[in-house]
Amino acid sequence: MFDVVLLQPEIPPNTGNIIRLAANSGVRLHLVEPLGYELSDRHLARAGLDYHDLACVSVHPHWKACRAVLAGRRFFALTTKGSVRHDAPAFAAGDVFVFGPESRGLPDDVLAGFPAEARLRIPMRPTNRSMNLSNAVAVVVYEAWRQFDFGGAVTG
Repeated sequence: MFDVVLLQPEIPPNTGNIIRLAANSGVRLHLVEPLGYELSDRHLARAGLDYHDLACVSVHPHWKACRAVLAGRRFFALTTKGSVRHDAPAFAAGDVFVFGPESRGLPDDVLAGFPAEARLRIPMRPTNRSMNLSNAVAVVVYEAWRQFDFGGAVTG
């Protein structure tokens, strides 16, 4: 359905939660090194590594390698520097959502590779810095999936 990229994630419980989200929503998760933890980290395990066998998770040595694997897809950067609301695009199967490190967001050189219309922002109060990474991924994934009427899900 969709792919989520975490560029240099730093906080194990966030990645664990996102692995769990990937398992439950069917998105594919891509982690771009360097990671701020070991994949066997106990905090990661507690938060979602037990879902690892139910999720499609790939690790890439750097952004260029990840981008090459996903070539030909539409990429969206999630950033507080974006001007397009996260629910504005009509998403398509295979779209890629890219999130930056928790402490600093996407680096300027990576962000420069996205046209303005592909820089998405989640609405929030003007005085706040940003949302928690795992919450932000959930907001975007569920909006994109909603546009597909939650195809493949058990709903009720």
